[in-house]
Amino acid sequence: MSAHDQPTAERILGLDRAALDRARHSRDPRFDGKFFIAVTSTKIYCRSICPVRSPRPENVRYYATAAAASDAGYRPCLRCRPEAAPGTAGWLGTQAVVRRALRLIDHGALDAASVDTLASRLGISPRHLDRLFAQHVGASPVAVAMTRRLHFAKRLLDDTRLPITQIALAAGFRSLRRFNDAFRIAYRRPPREVRRQRVDRTGHDEVVLRLAFRPPYEWGRLCDSLAERAIAGVERADRTGYARLVPHARGHAVISVRQLADTDALELRVRGALPELLLPLTTTARRVFDLAADPSPIELAFRDDPVLASRVQRQPGLRIAGAWDPFEAAVLAVIGEHHPRDDVGAVAGQLVTQHGTAITSRDGLSHAFPRPSTLAATELQLPSRCAAAVRRLAHAIAVGTLDLDAPTACVIDQLRAAGLGESAVQEVALRGLGEPDAFPAAHLVCEPSAADAEAWRPWRGYAAEHLATTPAARVRANPTDARADASTRDPR
Repeated sequence: MSAHDQPTAERILGLDRAALDRARHSRDPRFDGKFFIAVTSTKIYCRSICPVRSPRPENVRYYATAAAASDAGYRPCLRCRPEAAPGTAGWLGTQAVVRRALRLIDHGALDAASVDTLASRLGISPRHLDRLFAQHVGASPVAVAMTRRLHFAKRLLDDTRLPITQIALAAGFRSLRRFNDAFRIAYRRPPREVRRQRVDRTGHDEVVLRLAFRPPYEWGRLCDSLAERAIAGVERADRTGYARLVPHARGHAVISVRQLADTDALELRVRGALPELLLPLTTTARRVFDLAADPSPIELAFRDDPVLASRVQRQPGLRIAGAWDPFEAAVLAVIGEHHPRDDVGAVAGQLVTQHGTAITSRDGLSHAFPRPSTLAATELQLPSRCAAAVRRLAHAIAVGTLDLDAPTACVIDQLRAAGLGESAVQEVALRGLGEPDAFPAAHLVCEPSAADAEAWRPWRGYAAEHLATTPAARVRANPTDARADASTRDPR
């Protein structure tokens, strides 16, 4: 029997075959690059997001890396291009450079600077940077940046009445002429012909965008979860929506999010933001409100589970409520290790009042969260062990040993190295990084068995959200007893 005919028995990312099957069927982009799918009948391997028709289950093999699939005799799919998946093994040795370059581009590094400047920041030559992108991404740095800019410009044209000159600036173009030329090449028409005729509902400094989601969507429950974790002065959440302050180089922006009636979308309002901040603010809002999730495969995975089935039936569109800033999420997680859960918000509010930046706002918001460098160098009015833990975390970020923009697996390792306990690490991964399989077990209202938790992969984050937000009797550790209880009564 050849290597590619042998079933893959080993676990990948701790996921067994059933969990990998669920992740494959979901085509969730959050699993892209974390495993690869090989098909024995075609001798081709693909990314988890490949749009081709799903193969027969008995023909599917899983591999942790593209290199492993290739070594087993499979060739890469020409449609989904496995060699371009994030985190692929082909990036080993240079993946840190490519990932950092992509992160810098996503944050606008090529909006106001050249590839030469970007390469200099990375410590390599521009020619070598182009070579790495051709090998690992399949496109040049300039092409990646251009696609990012044009997609966001199209959204602003559709959803706002911003002048086209401001849209060009917001999308990272240094001149209107360059924007018009690039847009005409990409869309075969000028921006003015694409623009929809919409009623101007915005103020002179306010941008309104629609963020679509796949229904169903438990808006009220997500707002309740955000309200439970809201930091007074920095953010506000209730059933009507969410708002917060976002400081920037020239002041601060106020963002607000609410659900739109009779449509599967949220409304994001941004006031006072620099144009170049609109794209990263939109990206963050999509993570916080879990708009990338497809509830159908998650519901399918849980519908026969005796612990979760009734919860999912009551709240089929439950989403993971994120934290706007990963650093804030990490600080709250540390505080939560030293204080009762009900006290975390009050302690965080005191920290903000004492060490945050006061801001005058007509929205009832008053402070920006303290910067890592501030908390690292300040005597904090907290219990000694908690204060030391917060300073240690802030110092790690300030000096760069903890990079919250790194890939999730790296951030998790760095958080552990910074002294956070496992549930705190998982809470940061769940809330601050949007990891769908994170599982902060200590924060749940019931204690699932190890067998139950394993059966919920790769959606343990959603299981945790159901268990953390639904009042329930404590489930006994014995899986047989737990399932027997759950099958005979509502666990609430």
